Amino acid sequence: MVTPEIREALEILKKARTLAVVGATPHQEKYGYKILEALQAAGYQVLPINPKYDAIAGVTCFPSLQALPLKPEIVVTVVPPEVTARIVDECSQLGLPVIWMQPGSWSEEIVARARDYGLKVVHDLCLLFSLKNLNFPDPSF
Repeated sequence: MVTPEIREALEILKKARTLAVVGATPHQEKYGYKILEALQAAGYQVLPINPKYDAIAGVTCFPSLQALPLKPEIVVTVVPPEVTARIVDECSQLGLPVIWMQPGSWSEEIVARARDYGLKVVHDLCLLFSLKNLNFPDPSF
């Protein structure tokens, strides 16, 4: 059964064209790479964020959200919760409206803080799973 939260997440994903992936990595076995690759394959403009790298998968990598040349519609976190907490603050400061917290990258406190800032929050829902279900008008899992 599709929950209202899943429906809303799919709608957010359908409308977006540009996403930032915080925690992007060139290590193909990690989710930071798998998500970046899947978003590129789906036709999204992807902005990798990781201060350790200059480029990932042929795309310029940025050290922070502040360094981005444009505002992403969704910020995806693939990092530990303590990093996500800082990213929530940055999203609020920069006026970035949606944060998608991958499983393992959030806590209830962080979700509450993001909502207090007025951010739209998707949490504990895998972006890869959601991408696979975008083509179905009423996915039933």
